[in-house]
Amino acid sequence: MSDDAIFAGSIWAATAPIAPDTTQLKGDLQCDVVVIGAGFTGLSCALHLAQAGVKVIVLEANVIGHGASGRNNGQVIPTFSRVEPDAVPSMISAEAGGARVGEALVKLVADSARFTFDLIRKHQIDCEAVQNGWVQPAHSPGRMPLLEKRVRAWSRYGAPAELLDARGVQTVTGSSFWFGGWENPTGGKLNPLAYARGLARTAIRLGAQVFTQSPVLAVTRQGLTWQANTSNGSVRASRVVLATHAYTDRFTDTLWPRLMQSVIPVRSYQMATQVYSDDVRAQVLPEDHACSDTQGDLHFFRWDNHNRLVTGGGLAIPLGWRTRITERIAERVQKVFPQLGRPQFSHVWHGNVGVTPDRLPHCHEPAPGVFAFVGCNGRGVALSGAIGQELARACTGTPISDLAVPFTPLTPIFGHAIGRRVASLALLTYRRRDAREPVSA
Repeated sequence: MSDDAIFAGSIWAATAPIAPDTTQLKGDLQCDVVVIGAGFTGLSCALHLAQAGVKVIVLEANVIGHGASGRNNGQVIPTFSRVEPDAVPSMISAEAGGARVGEALVKLVADSARFTFDLIRKHQIDCEAVQNGWVQPAHSPGRMPLLEKRVRAWSRYGAPAELLDARGVQTVTGSSFWFGGWENPTGGKLNPLAYARGLARTAIRLGAQVFTQSPVLAVTRQGLTWQANTSNGSVRASRVVLATHAYTDRFTDTLWPRLMQSVIPVRSYQMATQVYSDDVRAQVLPEDHACSDTQGDLHFFRWDNHNRLVTGGGLAIPLGWRTRITERIAERVQKVFPQLGRPQFSHVWHGNVGVTPDRLPHCHEPAPGVFAFVGCNGRGVALSGAIGQELARACTGTPISDLAVPFTPLTPIFGHAIGRRVASLALLTYRRRDAREPVSA
């Protein structure tokens, strides 16, 4: 199947540079580290390992960026999703490093957008990267006290956070829909599929091997090493990185089942409008920010480099999804940006976001020498690459206690099978909350 068919409906596939040449794994190979999954996490890990002279092989079940990495909105956001930075240190158990590691994680997230754009510039990755900032507007007056606290908290961790009043948000967004907000100038946007392909191209140039169309069926212990088995071959390595996120069981249910049971996949819909004129584009997000607001039923918008507004949303029930989501989001765009009129969508697609119960990223060592990460929670473009580097450090001998991410026991979610079927219904609760002012700041 061609990449065009795999990414049917995606504006990113229509505009990204072609993927580097790869082949299917055939035969038996050996290396120092085998990375499973060619998305942001796995490719960043492989890139940093190869850069350090480590022999690394990446095994991808489908094509580069097939999962969430190639299907998201492409906003580079240096924050958590639904978790306040001041709360994180107390959320990390003593066994996982407690407040010390929690604070290191917050600092990692605060710097994650800068990390991403620096990596892109260093390796000259062609992915429509624009670092003009990310803005989070408040959808009601009652959210402003929350954002004031958020700005103070992120500032303490070194983020250049700036509070905006209603006029400031209107200047940045071109809309009077919101009541104020805040921005972080280190954030921005990119073509995520192009970024994934660029990471792969760079990793290969540095010495990594990347095999596609090679789903790993199982990882087994072979004496002092691990063996990743595919239908046509195997890779033996002393270290394994599981970077499959919300797609761990997409091609087989035998690849570390407990890992998939620790995260809930939630479908997110994306779409791109028709091309607008330069004059119209200049009226909406005129400074070329990425924008996502404070609602649980998130309103998010950004331009691509071809004058298309790229946006999206969620549905509680996926029945008839294409017609329903395009109608809902067309109405939303017209309400928020009346100067755009009612848009037509030339591209519509979707992918799965990996959500953890506490909304924190989860790193694990489920067996000696096996490292895993799940739970981007909608912040994967910035976060995954940074965590990929931390996993590379783990593979080269850095004690996990010295990493900037907490490693916790791999714990399946109780009632996972039911939870993943009804997860999208949480959107109904979010919409009710969005309609209410918070009880307190």
